[in-house]
Amino acid sequence: MRTVPVRAADAAPLTEREWLVTNGLGGYASASVPGLATRKYHGLLVAALANPFGRMVMLDHLVECVVLADGTRVQLSGEERSGGRLSLPGIEHLREFRLEAGLPVWVFEVAGAVLEKRVVMPHRQNTTVFTYRMLQGDAPVQIEWRPALHFRHHEHDVSGPIQARYRLSLSDGVYEIDCADAPAVLRLQLSGGDGSFVQDEHEFAELRYRVEEERGHAHEGRLWSPGLFSVLVGPQEPASLVASTEAVDKMLALTPAETLQAEHERRRRLLRLAPPAARSGVAAELVLAADQFVITPVGRRRDAARAAAEGDEIRSVIAGYHWFTDWGRDTMISLDGLTLATGRTAEAASILLTFAHCVRDGLLPNMFPDGSNDGLYHTADATLWFFHAVDRYVAATGDDVLLERLLPTMTGIAQHHLRGTRFGIGVDATDGLLRQGADGVQLTWMDAKCDDWVVTPRRGKAVEINALWYNALCALTAWQRRLGDAHSADTWAAHAGQARASFNRRFWYADGGYLYDVVDAADAPGGNSTECRPNQLFAISLPHPVLDRSHWGSVLRVVEQRLVTPVGLRSLAPGSEHYAPRYFGNLRERDAAYHQGTVWAWLIGPWIDAWRKLHPDDEPGAQRWLQGLTAHLDHFGVGSIAEVFDAEAPYTPRGCIAQAWSVAEVLRHLVHHAPGER
Repeated sequence: MRTVPVRAADAAPLTEREWLVTNGLGGYASASVPGLATRKYHGLLVAALANPFGRMVMLDHLVECVVLADGTRVQLSGEERSGGRLSLPGIEHLREFRLEAGLPVWVFEVAGAVLEKRVVMPHRQNTTVFTYRMLQGDAPVQIEWRPALHFRHHEHDVSGPIQARYRLSLSDGVYEIDCADAPAVLRLQLSGGDGSFVQDEHEFAELRYRVEEERGHAHEGRLWSPGLFSVLVGPQEPASLVASTEAVDKMLALTPAETLQAEHERRRRLLRLAPPAARSGVAAELVLAADQFVITPVGRRRDAARAAAEGDEIRSVIAGYHWFTDWGRDTMISLDGLTLATGRTAEAASILLTFAHCVRDGLLPNMFPDGSNDGLYHTADATLWFFHAVDRYVAATGDDVLLERLLPTMTGIAQHHLRGTRFGIGVDATDGLLRQGADGVQLTWMDAKCDDWVVTPRRGKAVEINALWYNALCALTAWQRRLGDAHSADTWAAHAGQARASFNRRFWYADGGYLYDVVDAADAPGGNSTECRPNQLFAISLPHPVLDRSHWGSVLRVVEQRLVTPVGLRSLAPGSEHYAPRYFGNLRERDAAYHQGTVWAWLIGPWIDAWRKLHPDDEPGAQRWLQGLTAHLDHFGVGSIAEVFDAEAPYTPRGCIAQAWSVAEVLRHLVHHAPGER
């Protein structure tokens, strides 16, 4: 159980901490701990709808009040404005905020009554359940909920006009709200003793979304409310409000109490499924955090139908909350930590098959845009990470049946790379190295782009691309031998040998004692980029390291001195021409810093992999590199790990509040290297 300190006198840190509940479809509920919506992505029901709609904010906010005997309303969530000043009235009554089995719990004290609030989403439903119960108190208290909404895609600006006319209707105790251009109906149902609803339409004045203002986006918007729900909560009488876009029979299939019980049981099963090292402590918390990213992509019905016809299930990985969808690169990097380290090998297989069916021209999709059935293929490394993910899966499971299904796809990918495919991705026959690059396209993981500006184009032969290419060739060689095709294995081994020899001849930067970031670079003076970046780590960290061992010590010394921080690795060393110490400001300012110094948490994984290879007998030393990130679980996205951090102290967390590969890489090292684990 993770508890966040609550001090009414200092509300600011609480507004910078956010909670997240997900539904296994990509939908979610999320806000700041005090209930203040600070992002356009915040919402209490962000439903994952079938394409072409994608994720829609269907319920933005609940104004929650306790109504005292004298009629006084004590607000428990959200904000109040008076004379242009913002206040958070619920803070003085908030006694505790904690995660219990990864789910948020608030405890309030009002006029002698102690109330507990819980939020849960039933798995694979676009439904959110809010429940209050009394922990202490002699007499029931009245809880009042005022829902506020603005149906919109979660990426759309909050400043957009609210729908001209919402329609409210009642059917069998369920209130339904829709409008002419809405893709779904919002259904609300009150559960508990002596409840009522009073229709009282109200339009909230301009609400300010603080984080959107900091990010240079539209940050003021209006919300509409249909009226007030009111219910008594007593010592033995909990009360719940259910919000859903599901059909009524599915929405009400379980009572609120049964929904909470079912979700707790599902989470207990996740922990029982995990290896022993992941069933308690921080690792157990991260097992539950990892679950938020593994989804059934409800929108892509064609892919789901194909998987079902073959006896499989469609699975994918949300790269980060709130705004990422499923990305090929992030999925393959995260697969080990999210699924193999948590005992979810069947879902790992489904993820690999889901993406294998999406390979086009030898490339894995870079990402699937929200609301789209078709992937975008502008990536040079996601496909190579696919080899790594399959390799880790086979090593963990020994599943030759799946390997035989995937091998034709993997072989076809390698052949496409030898011939050349989209975006200038192809092997240079003169040295066996993989080059990539096309005008106006960002193809490596350092993929920031603002309008027509590709911030880090890295066109040429990038260091991690070639480390991954060699790793892929070695994996393909081993698979062919494993399945009895010695001739094909020898062919791929020859390509690997050429790539390795060329890599060590071309990438070693003797004057710096580290590796060039790109050779034959279209954008670097002299053709080779001497920028000191973490990409060079993969030449050591991958299972088949391409770099000669004689250079490992020098590379790691430079990386530790210039790039390693307590919360991950800088994407560019301080002192470089374009180094940016903070990831902050409007979109262009953020993009300029995204891979130019900004710390990435996920890079702690390859750093520890490489460090362990030089220090195989110092496991406590390896684990110390995780301490800064495990300490971060109380902050930002409570119970999860951020996408990025500023490059310099105090290493402020930025970007997504919960990022798949950040969680996955920390969890992987906590589990796989624990006593008794592999």
